Amino acid sequence: MNLSIIETHAHIYDEVFAEDRAIMLEKAFSEGVSEIWMPNCASETIEGMMALAEQYPTKCLPMMGLHPCYVKEDFEKELYIVEEWLNKYKFLAIGEIGMDLYWDKTFQKQQEEAFLTQCQLAKKHNLWIDIHSRNAFWETVELIEKNADPNLKGIFHCFSGDLADAQKAIELGFLLGIGGVVTFKNGGLDKILPHISLENIVLETDAPYLAPVPYRGKRNEPAYLTIIAQKVADTMEVSVEQVIEQTTLNAKSLRY
Repeated sequence: MNLSIIETHAHIYDEVFAEDRAIMLEKAFSEGVSEIWMPNCASETIEGMMALAEQYPTKCLPMMGLHPCYVKEDFEKELYIVEEWLNKYKFLAIGEIGMDLYWDKTFQKQQEEAFLTQCQLAKKHNLWIDIHSRNAFWETVELIEKNADPNLKGIFHCFSGDLADAQKAIELGFLLGIGGVVTFKNGGLDKILPHISLENIVLETDAPYLAPVPYRGKRNEPAYLTIIAQKVADTMEVSVEQVIEQTTLNAKSLRY
């Protein structure tokens, strides 16, 4: 298969790849992964991410943002660092940003504020946004609808909602990031994908998390994107070539 695949979300700078990062990346490239998009988490992840962006300038493309799980009392300091970087480097997107109410709701208000501030930064820098919305899909939608720019576009990364959620995200002009969950027996995406268009999705791994079957529970990596593509193809009853070609076009469409 000579088609190129865009990996739209992978934390390849993570320390779990410290021992074999170069090998892991070469494996991904040999599997047809042409680009790996790297979401930032917080100030502590910038150095590792930017080192990869420098080493692989056409293949490993960085985003800049503050992940909701890293939003604490001092989140304004983190956002200041985000803005500093945005003023000196051309990033792919603002991400990963959003809401996470799965573990803890202590900083929900701060998460909302951080998200809205970063939506404004996306508007200012003419960038799309990469959204994390765990147990907070409709809370995030409400913020987008009420406060953010209506022209804002991007990806609902690691999408695992129901059909109503999918339709709402699409209506807002966002793509759905489909990852390893599509291979899980009770992941639920098998009930959604047949009812939406290939034009509304992109592929991702969220490496090192959420590895697809048969690697579930182990370290995830971008090379496994081909497994996800095949499962999407089977679920949507189209060829894997169609899935790769269309999702790559969809990913490229995000660039202004």
